[in-house]
Amino acid sequence: MRLSRYFLPILKETPREAEIVSHRLALRAGLIRQESAGIYAWLPLGLRVLNKICAVIREEQNRSGAVELLMPTIQSADLWRESGRYDAYGKEMLRITDRADREMLYGPTNEEMITEIFRGYVRSYKALPLNLYHLQWKFRDEVRPRFGTMRSREFLMKDAYSFDLDKESARHAYNRMFVAYLRTFDRLGLKSIPMRADTGPIGGDLSHEFIILASTGESQVFCHKDYLDFPVPGADTDFDSVEGLSTIVSKWTSLYAATEEMHDQAGFDAIPEASRVSARGIEVGHIFYFGTKYSEPMKAVVAGPDGVERPVHMGSYGIGPSRLVPAVIEASHDEAGIIWPDAIAPFDAAILNLKPGDSATDRVSGEIFEALRTRGLDALIDDTDERPGGKFATADLIGLPWQIIVGPKGLADGKVELKRRATGERMTLTPAEAVERIAG
Repeated sequence: MRLSRYFLPILKETPREAEIVSHRLALRAGLIRQESAGIYAWLPLGLRVLNKICAVIREEQNRSGAVELLMPTIQSADLWRESGRYDAYGKEMLRITDRADREMLYGPTNEEMITEIFRGYVRSYKALPLNLYHLQWKFRDEVRPRFGTMRSREFLMKDAYSFDLDKESARHAYNRMFVAYLRTFDRLGLKSIPMRADTGPIGGDLSHEFIILASTGESQVFCHKDYLDFPVPGADTDFDSVEGLSTIVSKWTSLYAATEEMHDQAGFDAIPEASRVSARGIEVGHIFYFGTKYSEPMKAVVAGPDGVERPVHMGSYGIGPSRLVPAVIEASHDEAGIIWPDAIAPFDAAILNLKPGDSATDRVSGEIFEALRTRGLDALIDDTDERPGGKFATADLIGLPWQIIVGPKGLADGKVELKRRATGERMTLTPAEAVERIAG
């Protein structure tokens, strides 16, 4: 992709409405644009990041045994009346009517709808266990939307819903998602800590929030510092192993870790002082086990091995991809701009042509682009008339993992300069060597 033909609206000045680093950088780097309070358009560069985050989430959900579907954004109020949540949910729910005066709502979550889908098809325990997930836009009319897409009214959510015959098997489903979440956030370059959390309007008696530590976090969190060094389960994790997953979850819940709502000062004080961590945190995922809270009132029942019908046990599991974008920026940036982890960078490399129109720099920039593409890598060629200093600033701001600097002076010796954005390391290499270095 050539920058001269791309849509990348860079802002040189920091917008006044941006209160935290991720919001400032997302606006300046042309990732998003605010259209109204808490509602954002995702511009091309931001959308590429969002899609890559979704791809990682899908891979880990599929690895864990979850099955993807897609539910609509608009739901019937009648479903929510069945569960008893329609009147209880509060003003955050956007309630609407259609032209036939039917009461509808813009879904803030999907427990009711997925339960209705399940009960329409599943009658026997032989179809269990089952975990269905989707990635869909949701709306919650936040009283105070802020921090860009960190807390917006319209947001993209991955929500999964598990169905099991009894509490024991439902706990295994919970453990599957617990481990899948550890892996997901690790692949996104985030160190997440699962913390005991309040179940809130979702309900139930078992819940964990996955928190990353950040000075701009919205809430205070408390944990043992050893969590920061725990190894994340590998790609070879057996998600069918009840004992194996239970062992992993036991380790990751063996030390003190709690959100402010669930904080026990006495329990925290029992930790050696040198191992106490009290910090601000950003929630990047939330999982719940709530048993028969929805299946019982909505009559989602299956026949067990004994032929007796019983309500299924359920859990729900959420990750907000549109929230993860600013969370990653908060965790990975410097004074010059964003530093994207390789897995979710919008492009793998920036090729900075320092003299567009020069036959040598144009040719070599194009050759590097094609060589990267044949290796399955995407590059963005800065072929604009901007001065070199402006190109360097833009490349640092948008945070692509690699920068390849192609200028007449270097090419006179058959060399280009390669810069690693995360470390600032610079290397003088031939174009072919630079490509091989990036391709790994």
